Amino acid sequence: MELPLLYKDIIRILPHRPPFLLVDTITELELGKRVVGIKNVTINESFFQGHFPGNPIMPGVLVVEAMAQTGGILARLSVPGVLEDKKENAIYFASIDKVKFRKPILPGDQIIFELTPIRKGNRVWKMKGKATVNNILAAEAELVAVIN
Repeated sequence: MELPLLYKDIIRILPHRPPFLLVDTITELELGKRVVGIKNVTINESFFQGHFPGNPIMPGVLVVEAMAQTGGILARLSVPGVLEDKKENAIYFASIDKVKFRKPILPGDQIIFELTPIRKGNRVWKMKGKATVNNILAAEAELVAVIN
């Protein structure tokens, strides 16, 4: 696959679909080593209706989910033949650790996610991730993904 990976590529890799697909573009990818993805946050996101009226802030749980989806792309593409396999190869978010939210994410922000493996295998991947906005750390976490 050629970079950047766009929507049409991402939906071949992840089972998520709008409105729950939370990564827009993959700009950098080193199989087994590193991935960088982007989420463009717009005021049109449905969660802003209730979080919070008059003071829209992207829910932290969705920031972590978007980070996990970005990491899921790295994990799935790093397993040889996973896209060619015709059976369902879902990827599941298994755990999170050491989550810290450093800065609120607002409409108009562009989140840059960067994830690197701590431990990797054919089925279970543990990754360290960070989310930045304008080169400022907004969130960080350690995530575990399991490929079914």
